[in-house]
Amino acid sequence: MAEDDHKQWHWQEQGTAWKGVGIYHVTLTVPSREPLLGRLVIPENDPKQAIVERTELGDRITEEALRINRYYPEIRVIQHCLMPDHLHVIYYVTESMDKSIKSVIRGLWQGVKKIGRAYTEQNKTPFIHSELNSEKTDGEKIFTEVPFIRPMSRRGQLQTMIRYVQMNPQRLATKHLMPDYFRVQEEIEIAGRKYSGVGNADLLQRTKYMPVHVRRTMVEEAEQGKDKRLRDYMNSCVLAARRGSVMVSPFISPKEKEVMEVLLKEGLPFIYIADNGFRDYYKPQDSLFDAVARKQVLILSPWDYDPHKKHVSRAECVEMNKIAEEIALIEK
Repeated sequence: MAEDDHKQWHWQEQGTAWKGVGIYHVTLTVPSREPLLGRLVIPENDPKQAIVERTELGDRITEEALRINRYYPEIRVIQHCLMPDHLHVIYYVTESMDKSIKSVIRGLWQGVKKIGRAYTEQNKTPFIHSELNSEKTDGEKIFTEVPFIRPMSRRGQLQTMIRYVQMNPQRLATKHLMPDYFRVQEEIEIAGRKYSGVGNADLLQRTKYMPVHVRRTMVEEAEQGKDKRLRDYMNSCVLAARRGSVMVSPFISPKEKEVMEVLLKEGLPFIYIADNGFRDYYKPQDSLFDAVARKQVLILSPWDYDPHKKHVSRAECVEMNKIAEEIALIEK
């Protein structure tokens, strides 16, 4: 998508009505997570070549989602990707509408459920089991989960989401080819504390660790023009990693994130402390996903997953830095 085109776009502001101009990421999911919509194919075991071959049901669901502008000419489809058990679509509402986007997507959902029911009747057999009672269910119940709608309010979100949608088949293929690195590992005990983790657990067998914790006083000094202590500390972290230390941190502050970017770029190993646990079907985002695939990182969290968690508290930041220091003191 051309940069000039981006500059002409309108972006939904926080708190604005859902009837206005905006860009929305919509996900329609098969709650059972069965691959009813398509089949993942990985030619030559190369994730970059991965594609999803659509089933008849997947074809019909995709067509229904893409023809939405027949009924709502104000809506453009920016990007879409069908996966074996879900469909991603990025919609651009170019003009204010009488209906809200939520109402539009509810209508799409009803159409999708109708397709599921017709498909079941056509094939003369229900095709999924209820996870609750193991009884057969009809086609409409394939799509019981309300579609997820996420408004985008910042320019960087669109390019990030387009890449996320485009990369879905490749990343699913990577997970299939490297299941031990992408599955959630439970009951990892370190210094008397238990964690869940995703990634390269072999990093816990290394001999040298170092926490990355940029102190606020360093940043305040740098803001006053005295940045030597901050620069020296950040340089020491990178140099220690190059000499074989595994860096450990929640990488919260912007300067800590800068250190992590260097580690990612140079392929240096690190342990990432996450502020939330791992949901079902967890998948690391963006650069962390690629780092897991390179066996470069272990993501750890001592907490259960909280679906309502939005922000990291000051107390949690302190606790995560303490955890990083505990792990760095592991003796081999």
